[in-house]
Amino acid sequence: MTGVETTDTVSSAAGDTAYATAFDVVAIGRTGVDIYPLQHGVGLEKVRTFEKFLGGSATNVAVAASRHGHRVALITRTGQDPFGRYIHEALRDFGVDDTFVSAVAGPPTPVTFCEVFPPDDFPLWFYRYPIAPDLMVEPDELPLDAIRGAGVYWSTVTGLSQEPSRSAHFRAWQARGRRSHTVLDLDYRPMFWTGPAEAREQVRRALDHVTVAVGNREECEVAVGETDPHRAADALLDRGVELAVVKQGPKGVLAVTREERVEVPPHPVDVVNGLGAGDAFGGALCHGLLEGWDLRRVLRFANVAGAIVAGKLECSTAMPTSAEVEERLAGASPFATVAEEAR
Repeated sequence: MTGVETTDTVSSAAGDTAYATAFDVVAIGRTGVDIYPLQHGVGLEKVRTFEKFLGGSATNVAVAASRHGHRVALITRTGQDPFGRYIHEALRDFGVDDTFVSAVAGPPTPVTFCEVFPPDDFPLWFYRYPIAPDLMVEPDELPLDAIRGAGVYWSTVTGLSQEPSRSAHFRAWQARGRRSHTVLDLDYRPMFWTGPAEAREQVRRALDHVTVAVGNREECEVAVGETDPHRAADALLDRGVELAVVKQGPKGVLAVTREERVEVPPHPVDVVNGLGAGDAFGGALCHGLLEGWDLRRVLRFANVAGAIVAGKLECSTAMPTSAEVEERLAGASPFATVAEEAR
């Protein structure tokens, strides 16, 4: 496991926050409360009971990385309300440092509803208008020392959709200086943007600052205008990233660097809710990068982590430990491994 060093650094620069821990992973972005139905196969208007969970893509990735034993911090904002207090409590329960999670007066902590139509239809309904607190992170409030020092710095495209979060993201990247393992999750949600052209402009600016890009085929189309996985990955490398990961759903995942090109099939699972699988993949990707694993091992591990979560209703509370992933990998069909090695 990657060691965690302590530091006594206290910076006087604007926006820096004094802290005593060097984090393995720092994530910035969306947080909120997932309100998920306990009746499946029907629309929300027919649902009688729900359960609440900690949610938000960057938040889920932070939880997932913590479950693999890493020291993780989240940068985000909540409303000044009971759900905001719930987010702090849940993060601490999952072992995620909430030092950089603050409340904002005005908009409430967002809630997100979903409908569950397995195996592949999970409509989301976001309640985060006219702006969500997590988009109100200010550039001068960033813990720049923590961002610079993190082994992995994780951000998402959603954070670029509105100000002041957009400026905060670019301020953080400037401070970090395109250090290795600076990850952009291409997580494009059309309801947060005026249109794909606006998102494409911001994503292309962001790609000048990151070293790892992760997204599905549709997200790659927004980012670089390509849906073919190999052409999309090559286009991302042309923008200067060191590692491009293209998720292909039932066709598996492709990862490309300038030295290698690795493609692995998906791990089979009876899908209950596919919404958290990508975040579990992201947390596992962070783990593999920090451990220095070879690319094929990283992808197989991340695929299994995603499959475990896809087999459950919730997202954050379903994130597996490394031991759970390794146990599932040990029981994987040998035919899957043969198929990988034949590629």
